[in-house]
Amino acid sequence: MASSRKLEGRVAIVTGSSRGIGRDIAVTLGSHGASVVVVYQGQEEKAEEVVEFIQKQCSKAIAVRADVSSEEDVKAVFDKAEEAFGKVHILVNNAGIFLPSHPTLEDTSVEDWDRVFAVNTKGSFMASKEAAKRLVRGGGGRIVNITTSAVVSLFPGYAVYAASKAAVETFTKVLTKELKGRRITANAVAPGPVATEMFFTGKDEAQVELFRSLCPLDRLGEPSDISPLVLFLVSVEGEWVNGQVIRANGGYVL
Repeated sequence: MASSRKLEGRVAIVTGSSRGIGRDIAVTLGSHGASVVVVYQGQEEKAEEVVEFIQKQCSKAIAVRADVSSEEDVKAVFDKAEEAFGKVHILVNNAGIFLPSHPTLEDTSVEDWDRVFAVNTKGSFMASKEAAKRLVRGGGGRIVNITTSAVVSLFPGYAVYAASKAAVETFTKVLTKELKGRRITANAVAPGPVATEMFFTGKDEAQVELFRSLCPLDRLGEPSDISPLVLFLVSVEGEWVNGQVIRANGGYVL
């Protein structure tokens, strides 16, 4: 039987990990032995709670505040990770925002468009770019970009969010080929509707029920449905899965 601490000795950076899916990913990686850098922007208390929880599992963790759309901040995250734990092996780009008012494209302001792309697209780009330069080479290097099944469900009101994540899916595939020879993998995980604070914001019960009814499993996803998949991708066993977009959505879209 494989050890439950399969990531022992590895260092993982998880952006947007103070709550929701990112929190569950950070905790899961920590529970399997990884030293985790919990990256947050505006949820310091929650980020410190995640660090404390991971430390109770006998793994190391620190919290680092950063604006993922800032090149300086992203470089500082990697610097602090290396100072605390040594060379980084794993990057999970989870930080993301969407517009809770769900505006149509014609009603989306230029400012809102820029804000969503700054975090979702530029943020993943900045961190992936730095990871390509600094992750361990020769085996064990992993990049996982969290995107969304909204890229294919194409719900009205999700134009900006879906477009920002579609761009990430595309550059992830290109990055995979550019990493040839380094044994660093790059994949995207695209959840469907997941019961998080971000998902519920701006939705009434009827809207939530609609999303629930669209899943053949008759439920919303949970963060715990996503984190085991990320764990597999960043593990030794996940190396042969490379350059893929995996739509973890319970059949919500095919």
